Amino acid sequence: MATGEDMAPNAGSGAGQTSGAAVAIVDAIGTVVGWSQVAERLVGFSAADAVGRSATEVLAAPEDIMKASACAEQGRTECDWSGVVGLRHRDGSRLDVTLRACPLAGQGGRTHWLVSATGMSGTSSWPVDGTGMESLLSSAPIGIAVRDPELRCTWVNDALALQDGLTREERLGRRLTEVLPGSEAEKVEAVMRQVLESGTPIVDHAYRVCLPDGLDRTDPRRGNSFSTSYFRLEDAQGHTLGVCVMSVDVTDRQRARERLAFLSEASTRIGSTLDVMRTGQELADFAVPRIAEYVTVDLAESVSLGEESLARLGATNGLVSSFRRAGVASIHEGAPESHWSRGEQAFVPAPSPFTHVLTSGRSHLEPVLDVRSAWLGQDPWRSETIRKYGMHSLMVVPIHARGAVLGVAAFMRMDDPAPFEADDLLFAEELVSRAALALDNARRYVRERTAAFALQRNLLPRRLTGGDAVEVASRYLPADTEDGVGGDWFDVIPLSGARVALVVGDVVGHGINAAATMGRLRTAVHTLANMDLAPDELLAHLDDTVDRLAEESTDLQDDTAVAAGATCLYAVYDPVTRHCTMARAGHPPPAIIAPQGQVTFPDLPPGLPLGVGMASFEAVELELPEGCVLAFYTDGLVETRDQDIDAGLCRLGGALAAQPDGPLEELCSAVVDTLPSQAQFDDATLLLARTRSLGPTQVVSWELPNEPVVVGRARALAAGQLTEWGLEELAATTELIVSELVTNAIRYGAAPVTLRLIRHQVLVCEVSDASDTTPRMRHARTTDEGGRGLFIVERVSRRRGTRYTAEGKTVWAEQELKPAV
Repeated sequence: MATGEDMAPNAGSGAGQTSGAAVAIVDAIGTVVGWSQVAERLVGFSAADAVGRSATEVLAAPEDIMKASACAEQGRTECDWSGVVGLRHRDGSRLDVTLRACPLAGQGGRTHWLVSATGMSGTSSWPVDGTGMESLLSSAPIGIAVRDPELRCTWVNDALALQDGLTREERLGRRLTEVLPGSEAEKVEAVMRQVLESGTPIVDHAYRVCLPDGLDRTDPRRGNSFSTSYFRLEDAQGHTLGVCVMSVDVTDRQRARERLAFLSEASTRIGSTLDVMRTGQELADFAVPRIAEYVTVDLAESVSLGEESLARLGATNGLVSSFRRAGVASIHEGAPESHWSRGEQAFVPAPSPFTHVLTSGRSHLEPVLDVRSAWLGQDPWRSETIRKYGMHSLMVVPIHARGAVLGVAAFMRMDDPAPFEADDLLFAEELVSRAALALDNARRYVRERTAAFALQRNLLPRRLTGGDAVEVASRYLPADTEDGVGGDWFDVIPLSGARVALVVGDVVGHGINAAATMGRLRTAVHTLANMDLAPDELLAHLDDTVDRLAEESTDLQDDTAVAAGATCLYAVYDPVTRHCTMARAGHPPPAIIAPQGQVTFPDLPPGLPLGVGMASFEAVELELPEGCVLAFYTDGLVETRDQDIDAGLCRLGGALAAQPDGPLEELCSAVVDTLPSQAQFDDATLLLARTRSLGPTQVVSWELPNEPVVVGRARALAAGQLTEWGLEELAATTELIVSELVTNAIRYGAAPVTLRLIRHQVLVCEVSDASDTTPRMRHARTTDEGGRGLFIVERVSRRRGTRYTAEGKTVWAEQELKPAV
């Protein structure tokens, strides 16, 4: 080993400042050959004053010189010595210090001494004799080693040996790479060379090393982590004597950091979607190979359906079959260890660790998996799989959230020889608990989405019919977003006089609240449509309804608040006149496709969306040729994240113009096929209606004079027309209806009076006059001579009503037609 004289000089400073102790090197004859700056600050002698002088000259009293002699003698037999001595300060005062002297092997058999001294002024009042100090230094948690410029170990304390299990004899005279081969040891030596060259201390340098077999007390796969600090040792002339290394085992701290980082990454990797099955697979993928080498995630059957799971699950007939495999991962490609694929039902034996976890809600740790266990004896195929792949350690963790058991996650080790320990189980439980929240959120989302879909399906029309007025077809495409279904709705409502109402709307928002609001608005539209209101009037009443819903929503402080705000397009088509009256409230305009294929978007006043307030709506009347197609849609059909509405309208028009006279179902499919392939962020609705008309053979009308005697003539005209239509069986009731309605028009209305009969799917009798008075049905007493007209009409007709026009009003009644034989 190199002695102090053999060490090369270096001008760096800072040696010894890191540890806080004064350090000196004394040769075999007691001459000081090395002196640190801390030593200078402690006793006042500079390195130039101390180096080359006898070490006894800095001792305060003869008894301390005797202690030094005893130290030398004891050191030759016991290797090192420690105790309390008095030093002479430069100003002549006595300075009591704790001193420790350790031999350093030199060349030619000569021995040098590494002497460290710590002042007593900052120490505690407990006894500081040699025995106490020896105990302190021997049990210090910080390992200290001194290496020469060739990086060979020249001194080491007891704590360092406790850290890595290497004895003093194994370490002294050897470099680190000779004791612990590997790239990490080479990196540490590179750091020590940097400190030797620059003289700049390096503090808290982290490195990890896999210790030789039998020395690693934690995890042989991961090794031990150390935090080391390095500073250069110099003599008075600045010659480099070596490097001092202080080391602390921070394996537990590093492991905790890694696990926190692991769990943080898990929070971003698991639960990336609201899909229950995908979340289960993400848990399995993330855990392999970080925790285990084979992982399965089995969920209760109800979880994948979004239903409430049981607080505990049990076994029936020896097997638990209410599981579905949501995730499986293995270090082997394709996970050949798994008997069931993702999505299949998974069975576990009862009793077994799985059923124990389910019934108790507590995790199960089996560090050594014994294939001779009773539960594996009841499960031959699982036992064979364990033998085949060398599975030797098992953890089963319950997946539970908010008091409900969602399933179980099983972790197994195969190639890794280390068994699972209690810390591994705690780590797995923390990981699974985080994944359980994501799974529960996905389950709740599936439940709400399923409920919203069910509600929407029940609220939307199941069968559309346009009667003799229009041929209809429709498509509804729910959104693919995680926000849930939207509030789109559409409807075809039969009206009086063979007319039909076409409506499409879109409620603001998504989810079950939007679906519920859609249902309320659809019901309101039905009610208002039965009142035979004009489109602009209907939208005004519907706007009031949305305002009331918004007021109710502001009064609710929980999740039951309903969505408010909507757009709507409402149209009424009359097949007799081929007139279509439309009005819209912030909704995209319809497309009109002529029989020849020309596509136009009529310029309708846009109106404000429903619920905005201060809204006014304007209706526009168009005359449509027979056979043209009306296309009603929501913005989800023409708007995407990458395209604006103009591009969507162009795309829609092109699809509609391609086959204007084709079947409407095929035309619907062609339009839907033009949608971009990426996921929809909003619901898309399409309603197509091809217009029809009623010819002269189906409609007949007469203008009647405003005289009471005309009632008999009106009955005769109606009876004669029914005979021409072959409806003689309805003559009696029709004459009664005509008589009562015409009488009321002459008595209470104003000229002109018009009688009209329409034969389509029902027989319609209409009487119009110029008055806007409202006829009301009375319940006459037995002694009254009149007041029974509308009551009689109510009894003999299928339905009846009154609608108002710009010219007055029309009172109508319908009768069922017998189906043709």
